[in-house]
Amino acid sequence: MTNGSQKIVSLGEGANEFLSNLSKEKREISQQEVYNFVRWYGRERPFNGLTPPEIANYAEILSSSDTDQKQKLEILRAFLAYAKKSGWAEINLGVHLKAKKKPNMTPAQNGNPEVISLTEQGHKDLSVELEELKVKRLQAIADMTKAAADKDFRENAPFHAAREQKSFLDGRIREIEETLKLARIVECELKPALKTSISDTVMIIDVISKREFSYAIVHPTEVDPRNGKISCESPIGKAVIGRGEGEVVEVLAPAGRLKYQIKKVEHYLS
Repeated sequence: MTNGSQKIVSLGEGANEFLSNLSKEKREISQQEVYNFVRWYGRERPFNGLTPPEIANYAEILSSSDTDQKQKLEILRAFLAYAKKSGWAEINLGVHLKAKKKPNMTPAQNGNPEVISLTEQGHKDLSVELEELKVKRLQAIADMTKAAADKDFRENAPFHAAREQKSFLDGRIREIEETLKLARIVECELKPALKTSISDTVMIIDVISKREFSYAIVHPTEVDPRNGKISCESPIGKAVIGRGEGEVVEVLAPAGRLKYQIKKVEHYLS
């Protein structure tokens, strides 16, 4: 359908077209997040019905502590830019999709450091990443030293690029070191499921579509959507924490209340 010169395209239709035009690799990376976005607002919702405030608030749905938040937002910005280019939306709504600042993880309200629950594998992964980042940091310092020999810092793009890289690495190294210092490893010994908590794997069923999803509920520093690990601070994570098998939980979305039944919880001893 058209409205004047503008096409009337639903989010569901647009998602299918956008994904079909991506390479296989990019499609595999983008598909889950695009469909999450579409489901949140409703498949039949027309693009021209979305408003900038709605898009600006969508980042609230994504956990601000998720390590992959930046990638998720880039995927959705590309989707919304495609919608503008295709004539489905009057403006590029993607410019209103902005990341929220990460909260400070350390001090709890009682003045004591927050204990961070990590799986054994998550602890190992962070330790490996930390060592790799330290090696990259040494390389960045070497690159800065080499580029500094040029003397003219104003036009020295390699120097500025190396300095920015070092700054990024310094921040991530501090973050991982602080996480590991406060970490409590959760042992992978199964026990009968009672209530869902961090480190559990939960299988849920969409009450309407009957589709099944399986997620590992982890601390934000362990998030890995490709391997089914979601943040305990995400909407679904918050909904299932403290709930048990057979219970129905609700997640509020613009498309309505999304209902999921908890089919199975694999609970681990700590």
